[in-house]
Amino acid sequence: MSWASRRRSYYFLGFVVFISVTVVLPLFSHFYKLPSCNDGNQNQGETAPDKGGPCTILDERALAPVSILWARSFEVRPGSYSAVAYIENSNKNAGVRSVGYKFGLYDSQNLLVAERVGTTFIMPDSITPVFEANINAGNRIVTHTYLEFTEPRVWERAKNPATAIAVINREVTAEGVGARAVATIENKAVSPLSDPSFVVVVFDPSGTAHAASMTSVARLDAGTKQQIIFTWPDPFKAGVGRVDMFALMNPAIDRAN
Repeated sequence: MSWASRRRSYYFLGFVVFISVTVVLPLFSHFYKLPSCNDGNQNQGETAPDKGGPCTILDERALAPVSILWARSFEVRPGSYSAVAYIENSNKNAGVRSVGYKFGLYDSQNLLVAERVGTTFIMPDSITPVFEANINAGNRIVTHTYLEFTEPRVWERAKNPATAIAVINREVTAEGVGARAVATIENKAVSPLSDPSFVVVVFDPSGTAHAASMTSVARLDAGTKQQIIFTWPDPFKAGVGRVDMFALMNPAIDRAN
């Protein structure tokens, strides 16, 4: 090949590279987007558009159903009730960071006595109790209580930081002036935990819940222990059987996968 032919080849190759860099590549990058978890498409192993696969948002259809096991109300003072419900989530790595709910309190004629709305989270692979205090029922008697979700649940791949908290040395005093429950909490994690909450539910010997309360601490340092106390203004009207105490923390998003 002569030098003139080679020079024409170099010019042509340079022209092709120039067009590729200045025209083809920008057009390609404009029209082709890499798969992501917010492109609105079902790709990269997702089970629904932008859900499942590598995405933190999960497809609820692929999860075990969540159950509201029961809900009850307890009269703490005349006309003032507390309400508690158990939400059971058997999904090990899936949780909800915020969802609206509504307690409905009804009398023996199935007439609505009072409502209370709020928001809660749902912890992975555990029971999440929902607790509300100081619900005014006036002079009416509450006989049954319901809990319902008021908005769709957004499921995310998550961890349960509350599993790092041990609740030990539980004691319940049901007689005398008022009633109280005391326990020791211990942070077994290697980092401090902020704003954990704790719910206690007291059952009678037949297994019926008849009292509940809630408390929280601002901070629980790694490896430390702290006492928590729950109180009621009057002695329990029923004996004490099982006592449940739960540590509650908002699920932490798991971005490891």
